[in-house]
Amino acid sequence: MDLGDDLSTRVDALMDGLVADLERLTAVPSVAFPGFPPEPVREAHDLLVDLLRGAGVEQVERLDLPDTAPVVVAEVQPPAPGAPTVLLYGHYDVQPPGDEALWLSPPFEPTPVEGGLRARGIADDKANIIVHLGVLRAFAGRPPVGLKIVLEGQEEYGSAFDDYPPTDPGRFACDAMVIADMGNLRPGSPTLTTGLRGAAEVFVEVRTLAEPRHSGEFGGAAPDSLLALLKALATLHDVHGDVAVEGLRREDWTGTTYTEEEFRSLAGVQEGMPLIGSGGLGERLWSGPAITVIGIDAPSVDLAASAVVPYARAKLNLRFHPEQDPRKARDLLVTHLESLRPFGIPLTVTPGDTGSGFEPATDGPGYRAAGGLGERTGLRRERRLDPPGQRLGQGCPRCRGPSLRRPGRHVQPARPERARPLLGAAVGGDRGGRLPAGVREDVRRHRHARRFRGGAA
Repeated sequence: MDLGDDLSTRVDALMDGLVADLERLTAVPSVAFPGFPPEPVREAHDLLVDLLRGAGVEQVERLDLPDTAPVVVAEVQPPAPGAPTVLLYGHYDVQPPGDEALWLSPPFEPTPVEGGLRARGIADDKANIIVHLGVLRAFAGRPPVGLKIVLEGQEEYGSAFDDYPPTDPGRFACDAMVIADMGNLRPGSPTLTTGLRGAAEVFVEVRTLAEPRHSGEFGGAAPDSLLALLKALATLHDVHGDVAVEGLRREDWTGTTYTEEEFRSLAGVQEGMPLIGSGGLGERLWSGPAITVIGIDAPSVDLAASAVVPYARAKLNLRFHPEQDPRKARDLLVTHLESLRPFGIPLTVTPGDTGSGFEPATDGPGYRAAGGLGERTGLRRERRLDPPGQRLGQGCPRCRGPSLRRPGRHVQPARPERARPLLGAAVGGDRGGRLPAGVREDVRRHRHARRFRGGAA
């Protein structure tokens, strides 16, 4: 089948229907977190089953695991003996919306905005599922390769599916995978993501007094837990803002990256505010480490008393080079903190969870085929080490964990284009902190055709 103008024309003709299905899917509040009703999750599952069957997929099954939202597992047989099989992955659950009063429009009412739509979960990960659906429709349900389609229903929170695929390898056997749960460098530049930084958490706490003591009577001599904690945290970066923990891997960046103007816009940096760190943006964002203080337990400003603080605690998020051992990277941070004695005060440092980085093989036929298609359709092959965020899990856990990865398997994470990247933050001390008002998960309708033409499957 011609992959040129004819396919492009067919994809363009499908766009209105695909956008309509995206709106239907994102209107379902499929949050698979404790405390949320399970019915919408099942509704999203059933809708996807109907959409797949309507696209010509005859073999659609439901995989049920303990305490886990149902997984859609579908298959299209190869058109001929010896034809390769590609596994397409996505997830239909979404992060909780947080405080809905901070949204510019209701999170589960897809709302047209300039160039696209706004809704919770539209870019992570429901538009990506529509990519797979668009591929099926473009080929009338008979693509030139075999397909296995895996649509998870509890990726954001985590479930028994995390460790299931190795126990049932035949179900997931394939020649290449497309993990549609990542982002592009910029709108108009479809991107294959070929690396993710690893992630780890570390907790550090200080206790110095049995209880708060009046600062007028005791301040200046009584050991202040918050001061000690802040002094310790200040050692994690040098005067330029670069990570100062010895042993964390950092390499020069030679690939494509954002311009500073693009990054400032994407990050929402206030006018006149400098960026931190030295070297190129790619080196700071993708091939070097980052340490972020994602939470501090200390008296709030509004409720603060005139007292020496007896106890303080912080939670740190570490991102490290994809090829660095996750436990070793985390332990380097732990060792750094344990070696400190701010004002002579010891710190209690507790290592947390880790997630390994990910770097797939890029020398196989699947990668070459995507690159060859890209030369005709605009697909860029860019080595980006940018995780999309943190899952109560990790960014793209199917890439990082043992679930779908196997040595030598060619995995290409991808995501359809959206107007800006989004941290799926919730409110009230959740991992992402406060959800900015007007946060948008955008997917540009008129760009979808490029993603389909650019080799999403």
